[in-house]
Amino acid sequence: MSSCICSCSLLAGVPTAVPKNRIRCSVGEVVAGPLVTGVTEPLLLNAVRGLEVERPPVWLMRQAGRYMKSYQAICEKYPSFRERSENVDLVVEISLQPWNVFKPDGVILFSDILTPLPGMNIPFDIVKGKGPIIFHPVETAADVERVRVDNKAAVLGFVGAPFTLASYVVEGGSSKNFTKIKKLAFSQPKVLHALLAKFATSMATYIKYQAENGAQAVQIFDSWATELSPVDFEEFSLPYLKKIVESVRLTHPDLPLILYASGSGGLLERLALTGVDVVSLDWTVDMAEGRRRLGPDLAVQGNVDPGVLFGSKEFITSRINDTVRKAGRRKHILNLGHGIKVGTPEENVAHFFEVAKGIRYEDL
Repeated sequence: MSSCICSCSLLAGVPTAVPKNRIRCSVGEVVAGPLVTGVTEPLLLNAVRGLEVERPPVWLMRQAGRYMKSYQAICEKYPSFRERSENVDLVVEISLQPWNVFKPDGVILFSDILTPLPGMNIPFDIVKGKGPIIFHPVETAADVERVRVDNKAAVLGFVGAPFTLASYVVEGGSSKNFTKIKKLAFSQPKVLHALLAKFATSMATYIKYQAENGAQAVQIFDSWATELSPVDFEEFSLPYLKKIVESVRLTHPDLPLILYASGSGGLLERLALTGVDVVSLDWTVDMAEGRRRLGPDLAVQGNVDPGVLFGSKEFITSRINDTVRKAGRRKHILNLGHGIKVGTPEENVAHFFEVAKGIRYEDL
């Protein structure tokens, strides 16, 4: 499964007894799901806003997924990823699996960043062992013109960034060298800019839709932006991330927006220029250094190496404490620096959450 396949809709602060509240699905259906009740703000939101909290909130990218035995059982019964990620009942069941076991501070509604593509007239499938396959890769200005937005199509809680989505639809799926999109960028930049503009408009619309239906924070994944040089990031990614943030701010000024780009150590200061509330660091950046480079006003997320979860419980504990100490007492969401890896021992994930939720800043 490709790196784009994580999860979707970050709904923070789910109460211990999950009520039968409702969330709207991407196709307009209403499904059962966890919503915050009562007047107490979730810990995650308080941390993002810089309020005093007793510990860092914690959730994990790909916390709903293949490392869990309960998820593996669903995969045996429903082998198609698209069926699992687009069938409402399965989405809810899978989304709540990590909540039922670990009680994270953020609940992720299981989906994929490519889910909105069919609503824009870009059909795709996800093939086991190969990842996403785009049936008709975008190559020309005429291809861009056929990309349209269906207002009934929306995703909740997490979206792909324009350049990352464009990378998939131009390359025709996953890529190692990104030759096709770079060829398009450097030989026909107007064509790529037209595609990026459409994705920016669509993703802003999707974020607003999920915010109006219960989500409390949204993470934007720009997984492939770091394939760009800094100067090309400033042309082909940064303006469209800014466009999304500015559009969402007009209607939902208090909605926290989180930006994640793997391997982004060379772009941190530029990520901050997007206007998001939180920059999620991957594990290749020292947390203390990332803090210094981003400044005290921007919240950070991360950034324990996912591979740490294969270590001993003592090792996991030490890495968690190291990350939290370096992040400081304000504006930090504890997470991994990438999604949980396939084969990660489920009991180690449980230990991660146990240690994280037991942290108290006053004891550090």
